[in-house]
Amino acid sequence: MYKLPGKPIRTALVLKISLFATGCAGIVAEYVLSTLATYLLGNAVFQWTIVMSVMLFAMGLGSRISRLLHDHLLDWFIITEFSLSLLCAVSAQLTYGISAHTGYTSLVIYTLALIIGCLIGLEIPLVIRLNQTYEELRINISGVMENDYYGSLVGGLIFAFFALPHLGLTYTPIVLGSVNFLVALLVLWRFLGLLQRKRLLLSMSCTTLTLLIALGAFAEPIIRYGEQKKYKDKVIYAEQTPYQKIVMTQWKDFYWLFINGQEQFSTYDEEKYHEPLVHPAMMLSAMPERVLILGGGDGLALREVLKHDRVNSVTLVDLDPAMTKLARLHPVLLKINGGVMNDSRVTVINRDARRHIEVDQQLYGVIIVDLPDPDTIDLMHVYSEGFYRNLKNHLARGGIIVTQATSPYFSRKAFLCIMKTMTHAGLTTLPYHNQIPTMGEWGWVIGTKAEETDSDALKRRLIATDFEGIDTKYLNRDAVISMTHFGKGVFRPEEIDSIQTNSELNPVLHRYYLSGSWGMY
Repeated sequence: MYKLPGKPIRTALVLKISLFATGCAGIVAEYVLSTLATYLLGNAVFQWTIVMSVMLFAMGLGSRISRLLHDHLLDWFIITEFSLSLLCAVSAQLTYGISAHTGYTSLVIYTLALIIGCLIGLEIPLVIRLNQTYEELRINISGVMENDYYGSLVGGLIFAFFALPHLGLTYTPIVLGSVNFLVALLVLWRFLGLLQRKRLLLSMSCTTLTLLIALGAFAEPIIRYGEQKKYKDKVIYAEQTPYQKIVMTQWKDFYWLFINGQEQFSTYDEEKYHEPLVHPAMMLSAMPERVLILGGGDGLALREVLKHDRVNSVTLVDLDPAMTKLARLHPVLLKINGGVMNDSRVTVINRDARRHIEVDQQLYGVIIVDLPDPDTIDLMHVYSEGFYRNLKNHLARGGIIVTQATSPYFSRKAFLCIMKTMTHAGLTTLPYHNQIPTMGEWGWVIGTKAEETDSDALKRRLIATDFEGIDTKYLNRDAVISMTHFGKGVFRPEEIDSIQTNSELNPVLHRYYLSGSWGMY
């Protein structure tokens, strides 16, 4: 049985402070790897579930492995902390570096989760056994566990409100590794006389410190290298926000915007997306004076809306303040969107789209839903029947809703599901599509209150609309006529009948989306 030197209360306090710090670092390590997996692999809910589950499983393995350690427990605890320090600090750089040259990014992240989880699992049993000579079992276990859990809470708050927004995935892992390093130094200094492997541990401390300093100096170039390898064009801007990874690239005079690795637009052909998204709805609406845009934080849909002279006010709701700030201030986006984010008629609100609809009391003549593809479970609430019912309740008389609805060819079932869900929400729907060279075939669905018109009448009105008075690069009446026609096989009655509507309790849209060709990428 270990008996550490010094007063029992002071010795136990050192151990518990160490465990508080490692608890803080441990939870941040789990969050860092989960965020890395989300950005590099996509599907946030799935990646967070898998990474956290792997780490918790590995912590159990680490606890079991601790049974095999009979002697020199203090040495093993310090070795564990130095090892965690190095692995946590290098996690982002290692993942980015390897992902630049291999497609096995998931294997790298899950392996790191397994090893780091094992090391975290070693910590608590070792501290309990080291502290058992100073406190009786019930106080020892409860004291050790509560300090670890309290540290986890602090770590979570630091990660959410400071580390990720301000340090990003570049420096958060290094700071995390530094916490474990300082814990190891504290225990090394406090119990130096009791250690059996002094030379080894002192060498590890010097090596770890050197590597932490080197990582701090070269972290940004390594991340930039991995980031650049992920994109075929030159990366001119990259930012990790609390919500997403924003990247802009450039090729010659053209620019691309990516969020979490997925293309949002290319200036090569973005008008073929934004003009069909906006102008049919604006022209069909009886009251286009008041417009609501959900998503569209880049300002490109807003640019098209403000081409209509009747517009008096636009409310743009986007979750990420970093995205709307970028659209308002970055010279590239200012050039693309024409500075419309600074227009006096525009009100920008940073809030979840569903939450905004729940608290908003306004009626709108046009509601434009320009949200990401339904490729993750956490987006199902903004493609649900309940969401569309709420949107309908915010339509003024003669108002129009339009939503991007993914691809009617690459993800046909998802496209049909969105259309059918809107219909079940009490909307008359009109689907249409267009070919966008950099994104493929894309679809939209227009909706209006079912009691005001039917699909055939809505289609006739759209086809008869004259777009010549609007400053467009691509859209005209002929283009709109072709957009409202689909080839064979898209609207098979038997398939439409089999499609379920999407709800938060039954998020079938996610399954339909992944079953299409998009699910391969």
